[in-house]
Amino acid sequence: MEYISVVQYAEKYGISERTARNYCAEGKIDGAFRTGKTWNIPADAEFPKKGGGIISPLLNRLREEKGSGLRGGIYHRTQIDLTYNSNHIEGSRLTKEQTRFIFETNTLAITTENTSVDDIMETVNHFRCIDYVIDHATDKITEAHIKQLHAILKTNTSDSQKSWFAVGDYKRLPNEVGGEETVLPRDVHKRMKALTAEYNAIKKVTFDDILNFHVLFERIHPFQDGNGRVGRLLLFWQCLQSGHVPFVITEELRLFYYRGIQNWGTTNGYLRDTCLTAQDSYKQQLDYFKIKY
Repeated sequence: MEYISVVQYAEKYGISERTARNYCAEGKIDGAFRTGKTWNIPADAEFPKKGGGIISPLLNRLREEKGSGLRGGIYHRTQIDLTYNSNHIEGSRLTKEQTRFIFETNTLAITTENTSVDDIMETVNHFRCIDYVIDHATDKITEAHIKQLHAILKTNTSDSQKSWFAVGDYKRLPNEVGGEETVLPRDVHKRMKALTAEYNAIKKVTFDDILNFHVLFERIHPFQDGNGRVGRLLLFWQCLQSGHVPFVITEELRLFYYRGIQNWGTTNGYLRDTCLTAQDSYKQQLDYFKIKY
């Protein structure tokens, strides 16, 4: 059998040498053994898995950079790009530079325009949502996880002060999206339970499985508000969990994205092509940061 070094294994999967060495010491790499102070790793050894999910080189890097507070890496870039674009699609008026400034300094840059407190809070909260996704990426997606994302997103916003607005829980009042009716409040739990159960029963999740979940989630529209952002956070989560390259829906892709959701089930190529275009952009970032996918 052919063996490689810790350095070679780390380069192969885009992780640090320290992490690779820890995986060996913890017995997470099948067939790895030590000769003196040197670890010998089977050349065909797979990357460690946890909780039924795949710890991809990207997920490992995101966790490393999140834990170390590293600036200027893929974690930093993802936080800003995903938060800015997802919030902007929903009407946030914060600029990308303001979003970056909030993430980097935890303060708001001077602005000549009136700035919504909700825009600021939901930006800060969205950063926390992404951290939650990274921390739980290998967990099965449950209703409790989905509600927790909503709770984090809406904490300390004006919506959280409204007696009829259920932060971290399913909607109490009927709503619609794009002029289309959504599932009535009394049926949301049943539909969400079925949606998560059917998805988690899939043995090998395809890209279309992820998109189908997203469309069904948005058509249910389980929360009073925040469904788009929670849905796109789940997209990122599901890609990390299943080993697919994640993606960020940008403002430029917004109308194509909406068209794709509307036509899913009859012309699936609209949404698929839009998301693959977004995925190609994220792959360019992974190439720049030398992260395998």
